[in-house]
Amino acid sequence: MAVSIEVRVAEVHEYDRVSEIMLTAYGTLPGFRLEGAYAEELADVAGRSASTLQLVAVDGGTGAILGAVTYLDDAASPYAQPMREDEAALRMLGVDPASQGRGVGAALVQACIDRARQDGRARLVLHTTEWMTAGRRLYERLGFRRSPERDSTVEDRIHLLGYVLEVGP
Repeated sequence: MAVSIEVRVAEVHEYDRVSEIMLTAYGTLPGFRLEGAYAEELADVAGRSASTLQLVAVDGGTGAILGAVTYLDDAASPYAQPMREDEAALRMLGVDPASQGRGVGAALVQACIDRARQDGRARLVLHTTEWMTAGRRLYERLGFRRSPERDSTVEDRIHLLGYVLEVGP
């Protein structure tokens, strides 16, 4: 049975569930050890919400949260990775492992694309990793292209791969 997926802004009472989904989704990535500052950053949905937009994908029938993503429209946000003033970014896309493969990630990314266009941004940017193979396939399927000049390394061990999608004039 197909699930109806709705994407909307997360409500404060949902932050704990979003945090749980993020930690579970990232914790199950093969080849990645979730720990330290990044684990804390993923879990701190309330902290991120002060300067970013937290979007959730919910099951249209039950209202259960299936996944979430952080959308940034301000390069000055403390959560912004290198981005230009005319760009928006998405970060921290996570889907409950029980809901993966059902279009939840695609719905969340499409919502970020739509918001970037509504915000008049020229591009939507993101960073991912080698071990996030499903995410990379999704981004490429939705038209993102690799942007090696945006690659970076964090925590001296995590190589981030830059991707860009042209969304505006």
